[in-house]
Amino acid sequence: MDFNDTAEEAAYRAQVRGWLKANVPPSLGARENGLEDPASMDACKAWQAKKADAGYACITWPKEWGGAGGASWQSVIFGQEEAGFEVPGNPFAIGLGMCVPTVMAVGAEADKLRFVRPAARGDEIWCQLFSEPAGGSDVAAARTRAVKDGDDWVINGQKVWTSGAHYSDFGLLLARTDVDVPKHKGMTMFWIDMHAAGVEVRPIHQMSGASNFNEVYFTDLRIKDSQRVGAVGDGWKTSLVTLMNERLSIGGGGGPSHKLVLKLAQDIAVLAGPAAKDAGLREKIADWFVQAEGLKYTRYRTLTALSRGQTPGPESSIGKVVGANLMQDMANTAMELEDQFGIISDPATAALSGAFQSALMGAPGLRIAGGTDEILRNIIAERVLGLPQDVRLDKNVAFKDVPTGR
Repeated sequence: MDFNDTAEEAAYRAQVRGWLKANVPPSLGARENGLEDPASMDACKAWQAKKADAGYACITWPKEWGGAGGASWQSVIFGQEEAGFEVPGNPFAIGLGMCVPTVMAVGAEADKLRFVRPAARGDEIWCQLFSEPAGGSDVAAARTRAVKDGDDWVINGQKVWTSGAHYSDFGLLLARTDVDVPKHKGMTMFWIDMHAAGVEVRPIHQMSGASNFNEVYFTDLRIKDSQRVGAVGDGWKTSLVTLMNERLSIGGGGGPSHKLVLKLAQDIAVLAGPAAKDAGLREKIADWFVQAEGLKYTRYRTLTALSRGQTPGPESSIGKVVGANLMQDMANTAMELEDQFGIISDPATAALSGAFQSALMGAPGLRIAGGTDEILRNIIAERVLGLPQDVRLDKNVAFKDVPTGR
């Protein structure tokens, strides 16, 4: 593993940093602006279009699809540098990181021509329609049905926890098309118009006050067979393309750092003096520092692999498991330090603009999104450590015969 940029990487980093300094207007606002606000969404789209024009929107995509035809390490470096600036939110992450790459890999040529370039410019937004109320993290347990009717498919069912569905134009849908085969073999992937008749989106009100997640209901939604992504019955294989991209795009936990907790501890006094002098708290901060350094060097391993033209291993799963739990632990401790003032979530009056309140309320969702902690630990155990797989009672059983617990 090499911690240092090569000469080529250093030159690209300097180029990116210079472009960002010249093109990020101070008026663009904070990264986490509410996307329900039309002005914030307009700012997001304007920033995405500016990046696309400069070749920084989808760096690894082919030029004919609106990308720059660049290398993966260039995309990583741009992300690292962009994170140092206050830019608008990113409602395009799911589409550009998961959905559209699946269309590019498996979809029909007509779909690529229709969707890829507009998505890269931020003209259209996508969501991922996988999770269901009865399935949890078991994507293959999908019960939303797609029934063939001539050249069409008729879809009925429900998805849940769909991020950004309320402002998305299109969605990638995984549906059950055959109940007479084992669950992993009876699914098919489709793209759908989120504004079509038969699609109902119901935002879920969260404790943070936001409504980023949604329930999506399908009632006799009729779509063309040309909207199928991949072969009939190949939905699980197609979904793996999406899920692998999802693991890599979500990565670490984000949120306030241990340095911010230390700053807070220095500013807050307890009976014995500044909280930063408390031995127990100092030990916690030291533990967080070690975890944060481990995450940093794990990301360096990913960057090193990309620089060498290799495919990264399970680093993204490790990063998400550690990062999301780290964010939750730090936020919880910081709010305890704030005592009764920890309940104040108004950024105008809360300590450090309510960063810890926001992190505490966002961490549980991050521990679920993109695979729960338990799912990711299973992946690490089975595919990295070589441990035996979990016992599966539904293996080689037709989906219609799988017990439902009723």
